Amino acid sequence: MNRIDRLSAILIQLQSRRTVRAQDIAERFEISLRTVYRDIRSLEEAGIPIIGEAGVGYSLTDGYRLPPIMFTREEATAFITAEKLVIGLTDTANSNSYSSALYKIRAVLKSADKDHLENLDDKIEFLKSSHTPELRADKNPLQTILNAIAVRNVLQLNYFAYYRQEHTLRQIEPVGVFYLDNYWHLIAYCRERKAYRDFRFDRITEITTLSELYPDRHPSLKSYLHDMFREVKLVEVTIKVDKNAYPYLGQQKYYHGFVSENHLPDCVEMQFLTNSIEGFARWFITFADHAFVLQPEVLLDQVKNIFSGIEKNLVSR
Repeated sequence: MNRIDRLSAILIQLQSRRTVRAQDIAERFEISLRTVYRDIRSLEEAGIPIIGEAGVGYSLTDGYRLPPIMFTREEATAFITAEKLVIGLTDTANSNSYSSALYKIRAVLKSADKDHLENLDDKIEFLKSSHTPELRADKNPLQTILNAIAVRNVLQLNYFAYYRQEHTLRQIEPVGVFYLDNYWHLIAYCRERKAYRDFRFDRITEITTLSELYPDRHPSLKSYLHDMFREVKLVEVTIKVDKNAYPYLGQQKYYHGFVSENHLPDCVEMQFLTNSIEGFARWFITFADHAFVLQPEVLLDQVKNIFSGIEKNLVSR
């Protein structure tokens, strides 16, 4: 990116948030802090009213606005692609808001770019897998949760605790949401358990926003997830799968920590990182007559133990 384009992009970034840290700008454009300071000075010399506060960041003077922004064709195409994902993965209120925003984006496009998007509109689809839970429109709480996080409202949940097979009433302080393995998750501080908990959206049967506000005392979602996954002990697994059986593994390999694969003349060597040797072993058994365990030894032992149990049950009957 040349300097003129970068200065324009920095100006857009400043308008997109109340305050922007110099470090955020440096990381986005992969430049040094010294270059950031020089670019900000150039914008100020061009008459842009930028306010800089040490230790806080940069902001634009209230009331200053850029003229309407013209999007590139590639940016507009990215928006319409994202719309399909938003509609497929979020609640009705959120997807409607995104579609409404996209209409405004289309309004400022050049005629040729509008025609380009029109041609693509029905050429992009989002298909849910058979494992994706179907959520009723009135039971998908994404918008309610995000609003509560922004304002710091306490939420009350009717939640089905799967491991105890019971419905519980919880008051929580929401931290953030993430999407993993076909499910939306809410990380929140649970007042009943006095600890942080992971609440799956499809197990929330009712959600209510309370008027009570909670203090800003929780870690960021990013830091929480980093600590959570850092504590998970992963085991490296390597297997060989016959070429004729490999296609049947499909998407399941991604649910078992798939990392990489090497296609050999008569087989595929596959590498995984798993946090459950037993879980991996039980999946491996479904195609074990067409595969070999290269490592670790503990996986091979686990597979043998499962087969011994199967053989014992068959004999006892």
